[in-house]
Amino acid sequence: MKKVKFAILTTAVLLIACTSFYYVKMKRTSAITPPDGIPYIIILGAKVDGETLSKVLKNRADAALSYWNNNKQSKIIVSGGKGEGEKISEAAALKNYLLEKKVPEDRILLEDTSTSTIENLQNSKDLYDIKEVTIATSDFHLFRAITIAEKIGIKAHPLAAKTPNSVKVSLTLRELLAIGKMKVLGY
Repeated sequence: MKKVKFAILTTAVLLIACTSFYYVKMKRTSAITPPDGIPYIIILGAKVDGETLSKVLKNRADAALSYWNNNKQSKIIVSGGKGEGEKISEAAALKNYLLEKKVPEDRILLEDTSTSTIENLQNSKDLYDIKEVTIATSDFHLFRAITIAEKIGIKAHPLAAKTPNSVKVSLTLRELLAIGKMKVLGY
């Protein structure tokens, strides 16, 4: 019985330590400011409500716009396929939003087939031969997105979008699980 209790306690301590370690990595990554002059900005997709950006996705788009306003030579890749309950792809919704914000259409590139972070990045790399990119995504999501980008050969810079408080805890916990899965499975 003592061995079982010891094993449970050891597992719990390791789980807490690993979770804390990656939480700190997430926070540190989201605090980094990308350098100017990066040729591409990619906005990673998130839920669309019909044809309207969710608050999470709007924050990602606004972060990218803020960076782009000082780096108008950069092209913006809008990424994300059409999920369940979405009338249009996440990429199409992002493109519409950027056009409303007066981004010229020739500065916007579309990747509208992806259904995951890995696909967002790999498909965009394949379509546009990306070597270096600024990744605009939610603060909680940046560490994993940067890690994946670098694994597939993209030099990546983080651009943090604020996560709405109403979903911050649940999305951060979900992301910690996704990081664990990535570490175990390799992605």
